[in-house]
Amino acid sequence: MASGNKSRKMVRQSRALGIALTPKAERYMQRRPYRPGEHGRGRTKDSDYSVRLKEKQRLRAQYGIRESQMRKVWNEARREDGLAGENLVELLEMRLDALVLRAGFARTILQARQVVSHSHILVDGKKVNLPSYRVKPGQVVQVKPKSQASPQFMVAAQGAHRDVLPKVPEYLDVDLEKLKFSLSRRPKRSEVPVEANVQLIVEYYSR
Repeated sequence: MASGNKSRKMVRQSRALGIALTPKAERYMQRRPYRPGEHGRGRTKDSDYSVRLKEKQRLRAQYGIRESQMRKVWNEARREDGLAGENLVELLEMRLDALVLRAGFARTILQARQVVSHSHILVDGKKVNLPSYRVKPGQVVQVKPKSQASPQFMVAAQGAHRDVLPKVPEYLDVDLEKLKFSLSRRPKRSEVPVEANVQLIVEYYSR
């Protein structure tokens, strides 16, 4: 029952934000492409603040992180050289759970976080169970050998999640059969497969 409630919550959140956060939500939204609630089908004009807030929430939901985590990365992003909004997405994309998802080891960001937090992942041969761990270029990530024989990873190694995931981005070198990948370089915002108007997010945090 708990998983069913979580699934329904993700569908509702997806409809509210206008972006499919799970494969089930995507199927549902194709049938009912409007926001939940009695005003979902009507046209409502959002304030500038609500538009920016929603865009920030959309990005946060795609990485499945708390606001405190998002703000911490934002503070780091704006101290870096370059455009703060692009830096934000690039830094978020280097999270271990995000890259586990991109590589095809999981089907959703929630599953990817569980894979990491349940100690199934090695980084350069050492166990890492923090989903927020930032992978560095050159590091090798793989599913722990003892875990590779489990059904969930055997399915992943056969490419079963590729039907719902975007194409593997060029900043990852993936050997799916061996359940291993490396981050070849820092991702570029234009390559990261998330939907986000970073300018609106910058405006939200800069208000």
